[in-house]
Amino acid sequence: MQIFNTHKDIPGYAQGAVIAIGNFDGVHLGHKALLGAAKEKARALGKKTGVLTFEPHPRSLFRPDDPAFRITPAAVKADRLKEAGADYVFAVPFDWDFASQSAELFVENVLKKGLNPAHVVVGYDFCFGQLRKGSPQTIKDGGLDVTVLEKVTADDDKEAISSSNIRSALRHGDIETANSLLGWEWEIRGQVVHGDRRGRELGFPTANVKLEGTLHPAYGVYATWVQIEGEDEWRASATNIGIRPMFEVHEGLVEAHIFDFNREIYGKTLRIKPVRRLRGEAKFASIDDLIAQMGRDCAQVREILQNS
Repeated sequence: MQIFNTHKDIPGYAQGAVIAIGNFDGVHLGHKALLGAAKEKARALGKKTGVLTFEPHPRSLFRPDDPAFRITPAAVKADRLKEAGADYVFAVPFDWDFASQSAELFVENVLKKGLNPAHVVVGYDFCFGQLRKGSPQTIKDGGLDVTVLEKVTADDDKEAISSSNIRSALRHGDIETANSLLGWEWEIRGQVVHGDRRGRELGFPTANVKLEGTLHPAYGVYATWVQIEGEDEWRASATNIGIRPMFEVHEGLVEAHIFDFNREIYGKTLRIKPVRRLRGEAKFASIDDLIAQMGRDCAQVREILQNS
């Protein structure tokens, strides 16, 4: 898969693809259905499959003070789109100039002049352009062939699979539901940073990763699998996600205690896959009480992961 961070001056070999358009936050089962429709059309036409998406997510521009909300930051989204079979990803910079163009100019400048698609695939609720006035019909009126995919639901549920529903599940610590809607195991990814070494002092050293732009799931202790950059192995870990109320940390942090592991991995990228939330964060009467609870947490995590 090749990524273009623009819609301009696209080389000829990457033009003329069948293009699926959307934000694709989560690359969930609904998004996969959209991309699947694009791939099917591409096979019929003998073309490549492309994805037109936007970075950063438009909500970051329009509502900058909102809490972190992205299910899949850019690097994770790119990996999921590759896994879903995209040949090209056009990750167009989304700024105020881009957001202020009319729907008609979007069709003319981005689609026709930029990507020159053989066909366009969008969801039934796709809106675009200034004040979101554009619709699939606007693309058709611009002279492009369009497939409009109807809503995708989970099993017999009438409600569409959506990024909003997945965010809600994660914010409630319901990893199982989130993963069932995603169609893959949700993960947090980030660089291991130096902490205050508090975990080491307590006998439970941790690899620390900042949440930053990733959605903050329900705070608490999770059974997790982690993978260290450069390794194929997934390692069992007990992970606290939150602000550590015992020590008054004000920034959400992921602290993974990797079982049977004692290496420095500062600067490495860590992938953390939550499996189940054990409990919420708590403030204990004493450090000894906290250490005792951490021991119980680790025992429970080992049991969960052995059976997962």
